Amino acid sequence: MNFLEPITLTAVAQLVWPLCRISSFLAVMFAVSGSSFPQMTRALLAFSITVCMLPNIPNLAPNSDPFTVYGIMVTIKECLIGICLGLCTLFISQAFIVAGQAVAMQTGLGFASLVDPVSGTNSPVVGQFFTVLCTLVFFSLNGHLIFFKLMLESFTTLPMGQFIPNSSIEEFLYFSGSMFKAGLAMSISAICTMLVVNFTLGVMTKAAPQLNIFSLGFAVTMIVGICVLFISLSSFMSNFTNNFNDVFDEACSLIGTSCNGIL
Repeated sequence: MNFLEPITLTAVAQLVWPLCRISSFLAVMFAVSGSSFPQMTRALLAFSITVCMLPNIPNLAPNSDPFTVYGIMVTIKECLIGICLGLCTLFISQAFIVAGQAVAMQTGLGFASLVDPVSGTNSPVVGQFFTVLCTLVFFSLNGHLIFFKLMLESFTTLPMGQFIPNSSIEEFLYFSGSMFKAGLAMSISAICTMLVVNFTLGVMTKAAPQLNIFSLGFAVTMIVGICVLFISLSSFMSNFTNNFNDVFDEACSLIGTSCNGIL
């Protein structure tokens, strides 16, 4: 009966290692990794996706043993690959959250904050408003299916046992800073507008000292901020498309394939 042992170990590894990559991906994926998404549902979703992808995943070597030092190292590599791909999806929404926080702080709307269901911390309502919009647009454009397809392709470009090249990791770390640049680019119009408003209020206060800058300025900045926020929504889809294409291209480069955007 000893001949059944390598067959059993290979069958276990064929299921466990893809499950590690997919479950790690879902653990940090945008709109799925939040505390509002039940962990049991996420685990069942990861198992279901793994079972559906198994027929298209390349077979392992016959001597693949997940209960050795090599097997443990492969398990760690699979988890890290899934985490890196999941972090790519987070960059789609974090740029808008940074932009929303910048707009909220400049317009005085930062006083209104709620618990963010994704991170579990308090964040301005403007940032959460952009998060809800990103979530709706992400699922309406089948963004989750696009990244699931990319996850399936990663098993071909990065077979189980291999890891992401060092050059791709360095590029990924450098790309993580683009989240702040994209957020600043989306909020620069609101920042410039509020700079002009604050400069105008300062001139008015200097010309007429009897004006109460605190009672007048707070109301004016909030009204102007809401108007700027309403106007900026017209460019939301273009910003989302550009950000999504950049993130998707980076995810493709991370697993060693080439993509030229998809939206």
